[in-house]
Amino acid sequence: MRWSSIPRLPAAALAFLAAGTISPLMVSADPWRNRIWFAGLILTGIPVAWRTFAGVLRGEFAADVVAMLAIVGSILLGQPLAGLVVVLMQTGGEALDAYAVARASSAVASLEADAPRTAHRVVKGQVQDIEAVEIKPGDELLVRPGELVPCDGTVVGGSSHVDTSRLTGEPIPVRAANGTALLSGSVNQEGALTLRAVRTSQDSQYARIVDLVRSAQASKSPLQRTADKWAVWFTPLTLGACVVAWLVSHDWTRVLAVLVVATPCPLILAAPVAIIGGINRAARRSIIVRNGGALEALASVNTAVFDKTGTLTVGKPRVHQVVTDNGTAAESMLEIAAAVEQGSGHLLARVIVAEAESRGATMMIATELVETAGRGVTGIVNGRYVAVGSPDFVRERVPSMAARLSALEVGASGLRAYVASDDSHGGVPGGQAPGVARIDFADELREELAPMFAELAALGITDAYLLSGDTTANVAKIAHEVGITQFEGDLTAEAKVARVAALEKRGRRVVMVGDGTNDAPSLTTATVGIALAGHGGGVVAEAADVVLLVDDPRRVPEAVRIGRRSLMIAKQSIFVGLGLSLVGMGFATSGMLTTIAGALIQEGIDVEVILNALRAMPAGTADSARS
Repeated sequence: MRWSSIPRLPAAALAFLAAGTISPLMVSADPWRNRIWFAGLILTGIPVAWRTFAGVLRGEFAADVVAMLAIVGSILLGQPLAGLVVVLMQTGGEALDAYAVARASSAVASLEADAPRTAHRVVKGQVQDIEAVEIKPGDELLVRPGELVPCDGTVVGGSSHVDTSRLTGEPIPVRAANGTALLSGSVNQEGALTLRAVRTSQDSQYARIVDLVRSAQASKSPLQRTADKWAVWFTPLTLGACVVAWLVSHDWTRVLAVLVVATPCPLILAAPVAIIGGINRAARRSIIVRNGGALEALASVNTAVFDKTGTLTVGKPRVHQVVTDNGTAAESMLEIAAAVEQGSGHLLARVIVAEAESRGATMMIATELVETAGRGVTGIVNGRYVAVGSPDFVRERVPSMAARLSALEVGASGLRAYVASDDSHGGVPGGQAPGVARIDFADELREELAPMFAELAALGITDAYLLSGDTTANVAKIAHEVGITQFEGDLTAEAKVARVAALEKRGRRVVMVGDGTNDAPSLTTATVGIALAGHGGGVVAEAADVVLLVDDPRRVPEAVRIGRRSLMIAKQSIFVGLGLSLVGMGFATSGMLTTIAGALIQEGIDVEVILNALRAMPAGTADSARS
């Protein structure tokens, strides 16, 4: 039987106390009261004592060792009322602590559930459906639109755009054509691809991310809770007082009185109450803290590590600029590009249309639309032939503009699309002349970063790092804009974990903030992982200790502030409560307190420390957690 699985012990202890109290009203003999209390102490106290004793055998020297000794002593010395009071305090604290501890992270299970399961192997022109685990290097695989890439491989046929955001965190799809290397877990978008496997699914990138999260969870040391840290010195001190009481009186009842009054309820009750209050306060601010250990860890962080895309940036591409030549109006070229892109479902097409609309452009109707998956789209706008897409695509479709287009390519970098139009279909008289343009895209920096970094600095967290899977050039640009001097780009999930682990080994207490699946391993590795759930969703949220339900990184310093305030209140309650317990121990050692009196005094101390700990609770729905 697993004693630790009994959830009703606090209610049972209270019921036996009540039954013993009212027993004289039901029966004539007072001994029934002690019999009821003793039966209750046996039924509720032995499980508690055994659970604590089993923990001691495992080397878990926690705050409830004194409570265990008090319970056992009450049984042996026939003091059931005092023992039941201790059981009620102990199990009540455990119930509060269990409430504070959220369910264990299921990050690995979520990652494995989302892993590629099936594949389509091409053999002599025939497509065979197989399990992903059956893939062998050299196999040719068909990846249909909307499907996950089942293993790491190289494209040998077809063209499309592939969403790699689950792996790299970058929201902009990658164009895939012959020779493009793809990683498992990517999502094919609009065109069918033929892939030659270079690794089995078990050895591919997505499987490595699963393994990284699993190993990070296994290697991450459990946090020593504040209550247990104080128990390290308080328990031996109590045992010392018991020895003194015995040497002075040779009376085991006096020793029991010392144990009862010394039962560390400020540790057992006050700390959980303060931590629960902090968790509730955070939840009012849409900050979900998974457990009390995470809230305590938040109070100690001194180093911040950030992902880039979706964390410091909004995670969505936008039109940065439209570059033209020969005096062609940029607004006009954006307008005709948006006209043909209205018929495309590609992410960048939607960005172009949205930009044109935001600039107040007249949305013209394009006809004879033809989209070539992964390359571009063409159509007729006001009698002019328009092509939008990659430079090679536009050059092929509008050869008359090839030279001008090549001139626009000089010095260009980053994600971009090209637009060209000509008179091959007879333009509208008085309309725009044929022309070319380059549309440059960029990820937009969040506006709220300055206040966030200012708040972190005020909290003493000035050591900040930017780690990203994006190119080093892009990462350097963002780091410069936000004032971060320590940054790295082109990092895999493994490399991010290594960087965070290296900081931890140097004694830094790291809070890692990210939003993508590729951040999950490093979130698990950090002292505290904070996920922005607005982008990454399920997997990254499961891997994190703290989840921000609102897409606002300014909640990061607020979470730290709540953690520090809650821990401060918990320590106040512990300090005052243990101080009063020490005074009570002195009276009990001298024989001035009976076991029952000691239990009642300890109850009074409990009320005091719990009332103080309740200050960590939110005052109301409008509470800003700044008090």
